[in-house]
Amino acid sequence: MTDQNASTIDTAPLPEVSSTFLQIAVLAALAATGTLATNVLLPSLPQMAASLHVSTADVTSSITVFLAVFAVGQLAVGPISDRYGRRWPVLTGFAVFCAGSIWCGLATDLPGLLVGRVIQAAGACSTSVLSRAIARDLFSGAALGRAMALIMIAMAAAPGFSPLLGGALDHVFGWRSEFVFVGVFAAVGAVAYGAVLGETHRSTRIPLNPLAIAKNYLGLIADRRFLVPAATVSLIMGGLFSLFSAAPRVLIEGLHFTPIQLGLFFAGTVMIVFTAGMLATRLAPRFGLDRSIQTGLWLAAAGSLASLLVSIFDANFLPFLGAMSVFLLGMGIVNPLGTAQALSPFGEKAGAASALLGFWQMMGAAIGVYLAASVSHEAMFALGIVLTVASLLALGLYTMRTKAPLAGKVALVAPGNGLVGGNVGIERIQVLRVTDAA
Repeated sequence: MTDQNASTIDTAPLPEVSSTFLQIAVLAALAATGTLATNVLLPSLPQMAASLHVSTADVTSSITVFLAVFAVGQLAVGPISDRYGRRWPVLTGFAVFCAGSIWCGLATDLPGLLVGRVIQAAGACSTSVLSRAIARDLFSGAALGRAMALIMIAMAAAPGFSPLLGGALDHVFGWRSEFVFVGVFAAVGAVAYGAVLGETHRSTRIPLNPLAIAKNYLGLIADRRFLVPAATVSLIMGGLFSLFSAAPRVLIEGLHFTPIQLGLFFAGTVMIVFTAGMLATRLAPRFGLDRSIQTGLWLAAAGSLASLLVSIFDANFLPFLGAMSVFLLGMGIVNPLGTAQALSPFGEKAGAASALLGFWQMMGAAIGVYLAASVSHEAMFALGIVLTVASLLALGLYTMRTKAPLAGKVALVAPGNGLVGGNVGIERIQVLRVTDAA
């Protein structure tokens, strides 16, 4: 290994700024808004379908629409906030989200619900995406690492625990109360943001240049170092969200679970994903990113194939739970490590790379939700097909990829030094000891 094989990106120390509990709490609330607005509804999909006189598969389109708008919005929100600051995009996003929540709560048919979900997603994308930019504005060094880690916990916990809350609200007040809850949550978040944070972007404002932005995105798409791991992660995320959307049909309609029991199932998935994330941090330094990601992909593929076989031969809860646990374990390894591999070579374009990766992930999620609702009337069988196809495509793509620079071992820096995984990007990355581990 020579010094020429090492690359350091943005390692100059910045002044340390300590975070406060209120600042972190507000940032976590901003980050969780988007996933909260989707997953809190999952236990109520059958009840919503009955109330709106459509099928559960039809009402699942409200999730697909939300994710698609959320994906596209990420590409625009970042450049807008770099030009005009964070305050007005965030407050506008909260206001739009609240308006969409009111619209959804009053909807009397499926088209009305879909319009409300479009409005919700247009607002949620600014709050969720800008939580990361605000953290970068406020903190540096170890404080930035801690802040981003807590934001990631919020983004991971919201999908798992919000269905439990949604099930309780549905049981006591009915499904419309869930839109009241998320609307109140956003209103409180807006007040807290204005009181605790306010405008944080005090550096040079970057002019909006659509051509330069498009050139950045096209350059990333053409770079195999970004393309392959980003596409791999997006396929796996499509499988994850297909599970989220299909679970109410599988468990409530097929296996006669209550909404509360469905919420407990989702809460259990959080524990598996957290465990996989901890395992990923141990695997990568020892075996390198390539082998660790391949291990996760094999686990995801095995769990997906098992779920398809379960749907055909033994469509009961315990076999289904076992198959889903294996898939979630693999997904929890692939997602943070694949994100790290996709973004680590692009320190100067970290914002654009993060936005593009987020767009791909949410579009993958939207496609996965749509397919899980439309491939077959048998929900468990449809889910098994979507998971299997997505996992095998991801595994084949990653396995057959052409070797590229920086595609080998990238040292994982402790949170205090600024490496942040998940679907939010990497801040102040230091890439060390780059070798070919393919």
